[in-house]
Amino acid sequence: MAPKIGITSDLHETRHRVGAAYANAVLKGGGTPIILPPLIGEESKYISICDGFVFSGGDDPNMERWGVSTHPSATVVNKQRQDFELTLLEKLQTLPEIPVLGVCLGMQWMGLIAGGTLDQDLSSPIAENHADTEHAIEGTIGSGIVHSHHHQAMTTSGNLLVAARADDGMIEAIQDESRNWYVGVQWHPERTTDEVLGQGLFDQLVAAAQSGVTT
Repeated sequence: MAPKIGITSDLHETRHRVGAAYANAVLKGGGTPIILPPLIGEESKYISICDGFVFSGGDDPNMERWGVSTHPSATVVNKQRQDFELTLLEKLQTLPEIPVLGVCLGMQWMGLIAGGTLDQDLSSPIAENHADTEHAIEGTIGSGIVHSHHHQAMTTSGNLLVAARADDGMIEAIQDESRNWYVGVQWHPERTTDEVLGQGLFDQLVAAAQSGVTT
């Protein structure tokens, strides 16, 4: 039986939406993609249904939750989405067997709840290296060229391991090696052509989820 992988979605006006590339990558990796609308109170039900999760990219976190003022340059993520995704991710902290992939905003959620810190407005020339472009990364997770599109980034990773950095030193990947599979990447693997750092991450997620699936 193919593992079911929940993919978080954005709430934009009257629509739930997420890039089709996420579902396509999960499907290519052997999983069954399930798009999750950010419905408050449904987090536990989603956990009971899904074998793994992708926290997709999006707008910027509202930082008041962590006692920090949100930067004026931020495009703040929908409050319902933030509340839902943080609740879902916090519930998953007690379930280390369930694999999680955080992408861009998803990685930032992972880093923030782990006690990390966020640079809310990257300065030049680093900003240009991450603004909808490709750049090199290197680390234990792999090395190669990835596609990024962000203006914020983690400056510390809290209790998570830094698994990769960009060629300018920026943290690009974090992980918890004590769990089944728990990885956050600042780049967009669904848009990255590198076999390991793109589709390979979805393949690993699905494989980790498969270990918990009963036929």
